[in-house]
Amino acid sequence: MENFLFNTKKMEAADWLFDAAVAIGAFAFGCAQLLLTMSSVVMPDELFRQLLGIPNAMPQTGAYVAIGLTTLPLVARRKSPWLVFIFVMIAFLGTQEILVGYTLAVLGPIIGLFTIAHERDRTEAVVATVLAVISLLFIALPTNSESLSDLMRLQNVTYMVAAALGGFALRTHQEYVAETERRAIAAEKSREEEAARRVEEERVRIAREIHDITAHSLSAVSIQAAAADRLIDKDPIAAKEAIGTIRATSKDALEEIRSMIGVLRSGDAQAETAPTVGTERMGDIVSYLEDAGLNVDYDDSGFDRERVPAYIDVALFGIAREAATNIVKHAHASGVSIRLAVDGEAARLSIEDDGRGRNDEETDGHGIEGMNERVSLLDGTISAHNRAGKGFAVRVSIPLGEAGRNHG
Repeated sequence: MENFLFNTKKMEAADWLFDAAVAIGAFAFGCAQLLLTMSSVVMPDELFRQLLGIPNAMPQTGAYVAIGLTTLPLVARRKSPWLVFIFVMIAFLGTQEILVGYTLAVLGPIIGLFTIAHERDRTEAVVATVLAVISLLFIALPTNSESLSDLMRLQNVTYMVAAALGGFALRTHQEYVAETERRAIAAEKSREEEAARRVEEERVRIAREIHDITAHSLSAVSIQAAAADRLIDKDPIAAKEAIGTIRATSKDALEEIRSMIGVLRSGDAQAETAPTVGTERMGDIVSYLEDAGLNVDYDDSGFDRERVPAYIDVALFGIAREAATNIVKHAHASGVSIRLAVDGEAARLSIEDDGRGRNDEETDGHGIEGMNERVSLLDGTISAHNRAGKGFAVRVSIPLGEAGRNHG
């Protein structure tokens, strides 16, 4: 019974304020209508008014109380549509019988029926409309004219039916809009799920390709390494050629894997798809810095590229490129010093600028964290910090490993 008498949906403060405004507006309209009806403005012929049984006098307090009983309960119309509708209907019918000569507006019952048609289901709206129509058809009206009484009954019934149809139409429209929005959201979700599924399929495909590339490349590297191991004492030249083949094969494999991993990386605005290059392209970094207006002091005279494995060479170039980007964007420097060398059993990179120094959060993309990851994977060390005097310094040292030492 609770669901029939009370709506269970939660009402916000704005809903209560709106319904209070509706109730007060209906009360004000009823008072204005009563004043106009009882005055000589609407019906100036005194004899005609007496024949109809309508007095020409100011309404008494009871009339305003009756209007309040038929309108002010509307403040709870959406919380309890049926209770409010029944109350205002009984108040309207009862006061019409008691207050002889006063014609009250049927606005309260109209709004109550509209609310039922809007808030409750169709069956309840039909039942409420039938009850209202039957009640209004047999109500005694404060007039001596049967014709006028019939006209007022027809008018009130018409208003009630229109209110029921209006409430039902608004409910249907709102349900249609809500369903349309629901379908649009569902369609968007379906498109997103389909796109995610296709992305996942593409990533699986790329992962398989990476597996194939890795397996093929490592097989070739393993064969060449075994050949180099056998020939290093007997035929150093052939062993050197085998090591060169290992370097080229591993570098090609790294380039292909790097480009595919760029596609797999999620959360980046643009995936890296260009092939990875090594320190042989350091001239591009120098040109980039010079184009940005910096004086560049570049020295790689102590760097023996033949001793440096491809994966280390690629890592050094990537770190140099990241550092150069950060210098241009954040350092406000005028000069940069870049040193690339092979010192003992390690490859070393030093990049120093004379700018204002930086904080870690100022670096773009993966920043210092990305450099640390590159170096740690290769068992190297990195130092990235503000210089004691002015500027910022990045220094990297990566051990060459077995291949670099044998080549030396």
